[in-house]
Amino acid sequence: MKLSLITLVLMMVTTSQYAQVQPTDSLVTPLSEVVVTGQYESQSLKKAIYNVRVITKADIKKLAANNLGDVLNQYLNITVRPSGNDGRSTVSMFGLDGQYFKILVDNIPLVSDTGLGNNIDLTQVNLDDIEQIEIIEGSMGVTHGANAVSGILNIITKKSFKYKWEISAMLQEETVGDEFALFDKGRHIQGLKIGHRITDNWFASIGANRNDLKGYLGERKGKYHDVNDLTRGFAWLPKEQLVTNAMLNYRRDDFRFFYKIDYLNENVDSYNKVVKTTDPPFEKKFSDDERFLTSRFFHHLNASGKMFSTMNFNVSLSHQKQKRENESFIYNISEKREEDSKKQTDQSSEVLYSTGTLSNLFPDKWFDVQLGYEAVNNIGLSIVDADNGTEKTVRKRIENYDFFVSSEVKVNERFSIRPGVRYSFQSLFDDQYAFSLGFRQLLNHGLELRASIGKSYRTPNFDELYSQFIVPSHFYIGNENLIPEKSISYEISLKKMTEFKNSIQLSNNLAISYNDIKDRIGMAVIDFGPPMKSQYINVEKYEMINVANTNELSYKNLTLNAGISFVGISQVLDNGEAVSQDKFLYTLQMNSSVSYTIPKWQSGFSVYYKYNGKQQDYVGTFDDNGDPTYKLSTIEAFGWMDASVRKSFFKDQFEITFGARNVLDITNLRQTTPNAGAAHPTSGNAMLGYGRSYFLKLMYNLNL
Repeated sequence: MKLSLITLVLMMVTTSQYAQVQPTDSLVTPLSEVVVTGQYESQSLKKAIYNVRVITKADIKKLAANNLGDVLNQYLNITVRPSGNDGRSTVSMFGLDGQYFKILVDNIPLVSDTGLGNNIDLTQVNLDDIEQIEIIEGSMGVTHGANAVSGILNIITKKSFKYKWEISAMLQEETVGDEFALFDKGRHIQGLKIGHRITDNWFASIGANRNDLKGYLGERKGKYHDVNDLTRGFAWLPKEQLVTNAMLNYRRDDFRFFYKIDYLNENVDSYNKVVKTTDPPFEKKFSDDERFLTSRFFHHLNASGKMFSTMNFNVSLSHQKQKRENESFIYNISEKREEDSKKQTDQSSEVLYSTGTLSNLFPDKWFDVQLGYEAVNNIGLSIVDADNGTEKTVRKRIENYDFFVSSEVKVNERFSIRPGVRYSFQSLFDDQYAFSLGFRQLLNHGLELRASIGKSYRTPNFDELYSQFIVPSHFYIGNENLIPEKSISYEISLKKMTEFKNSIQLSNNLAISYNDIKDRIGMAVIDFGPPMKSQYINVEKYEMINVANTNELSYKNLTLNAGISFVGISQVLDNGEAVSQDKFLYTLQMNSSVSYTIPKWQSGFSVYYKYNGKQQDYVGTFDDNGDPTYKLSTIEAFGWMDASVRKSFFKDQFEITFGARNVLDITNLRQTTPNAGAAHPTSGNAMLGYGRSYFLKLMYNLNL
């Protein structure tokens, strides 16, 4: 490992946020809400250096959300990308995929098939144990290390209980589009959570959740279809998940200790659309099917408190393992049974992770320093193609050991500055560093000004380094000589809080940000063959500018929310044969919501709407002469609406929530792609959802 010179300059990123101004049961979070992500210690949103966007437990309840994707679908600058082909949903922010956005649970990055904290399948993140979700947009490389380029999401779980016993049971039934049956169609969810306050200092809980999606047929005819007309199977694959968790927490005075374990088991069934028939005399109808099996263990041990009466410490140790297996089998349609099953591990990632901080080193309330470390030991495994139609197993260890320091200087009651720097010792790449500098200025008339600049980096993932996919005419291969991508980002935001007579409160936030990424990794042709060979190389670049405005108005039990975001993205793509234009492409997003509660009736309703403007991107194609080129591809604009009504009975012991997702019945989006030699561009469909769905959720809470 090479040691490079560390230079400290500039600033920490801040972002636009949904500041909250009314009761926690509203769409947004009150300003008194305590946040922890990116802070030295828990503090209010107003005092935080970063703009933290908060999603409360009440917000999740109103959506009756099944997973993290259901929640994030309604937020500006975030795009959820579902796939019916493999059942996954990933997040995209500012046009950057999940490799640039880090998802954490209690400040610990969550493992995925190929990495740590990135490219997480949102459908695999259960919401039953969540106290609140905190989101920070922009570069967070100093506090959260590699791959926190476009932002971070931190899930805060519940760790203590007000009552001796807190027991909740949940049942939810949901249509999948217009398809539903008690056992064979739709989505069926059951959950149980038991929390126990053993003493005033000891808390424990256990929980389980089963989520059974029976798939979406659409134009397909299911697993038992025995005619070879290419309509067998499902348009959206069936998926069954079982999530269990347990927690033990000790808290006394300034010391806290907890241990959490989570386990995920997921089965996704994929049915081949081709039906085969054996030769007479017995004509057996069968098909070559497969099943994807995912398991994940998540262990987290944490201790926090004070040393020498003043210094704050927080140390975590985590062991995680996620494994994805591929089970292939012959499905005997005639006899409705599986035959010749073969199972092998397709991908896995096992991580030993630790992080810790020490802050409040000086008694001076105007100056503070935080020291921290992060250690990652990740063993990845993948099955890749080899020569002569065979396969081989790639098993590699990736390590990094990081140290970071930041300080917060309160020049006066209104002005604060926070510089920070991180240095990372890498096992596979040159050592990396990140720096940041953030400012917060409280102005007159309730104005809050924040500005920041930050440098971060993204390290190549396991697939980019070691993948190998071979078809007869083309090789697609990874590259062990890749270098980390570099990014620099800037942001300035201005927030205004206004209180009127008659309990009317208004929050306005305007944010402008810019991000520039160099040495971006892309797939390019390195040999025209035959066979042709393509490889990941550092050849592309990315620039983004974003202007976002959010506004919230609350009056008694009514909350109105409206936001708009205008994003321009310039990506220079280079596949070794052609280079795309260095041109900004712009996308408009708008969201709005209304939430109204009726305390007398113990009920309330919520409606959420988000408009996603047309999206344009350069795609590789051929010109009229048959030469490679890049041309614009466009996905049409669409709107997404969710609505729900919630009613409580018997002092909140019993809750009923019913409503609809995807009220506008969105399924496929038209995608226009240029086609050489054609009079008009060709059009295809990008599948976004399975149409309007209705849900009914029953919740029983017993507090003793």
